[in-house]
Amino acid sequence: MLVKGYRKEIFRPDCNPNFQSVHCHAYLGTDISGVLPYLNTVLGGSTYTQDPPSVTFKVHGKLITVHSQKIAINALKDEEEADKILRWLTQEINDTWEKREQIKPSFEGIPKPRVLEILKLLPRNNCRRCGQTTCMVYSLLVADGVKGPKDCPGLSDPSRTKLQDYLEPFCLEP
Repeated sequence: MLVKGYRKEIFRPDCNPNFQSVHCHAYLGTDISGVLPYLNTVLGGSTYTQDPPSVTFKVHGKLITVHSQKIAINALKDEEEADKILRWLTQEINDTWEKREQIKPSFEGIPKPRVLEILKLLPRNNCRRCGQTTCMVYSLLVADGVKGPKDCPGLSDPSRTKLQDYLEPFCLEP
């Protein structure tokens, strides 16, 4: 067992303490950098950094970054959600470590869609019907997997299909 426990810290973002969501840092009692490339393979990390070692995942609309001695999770509803994700993730880390002999490590993140390519497929009229101030902001959210083709009310069916086709290789889950 690689991760036996952690010390959890729940806090509101410094940039805006009035946010409804909370963030979580879990400080690990051991260095787990050796499991990160294997975890990247198993969970399909969106970003992998070798120095300092870390891997970032997007799971259920949350960004989760696993560092050598810390786990960071953003935009949580509450501490209960943090606990649930931390239990799941520590189990994934430990299972991956146990099975590392059968896993090919990956030192790269998954390819990401280009924001300007997404923008080209949108109406580009900044209608705000999607809830965003501009089509560029919407494009950024699509590239991050937060929004998808169905979330743009002004998108024609042929354009929606083109956007879906463009995003398909990136395996984004809006």
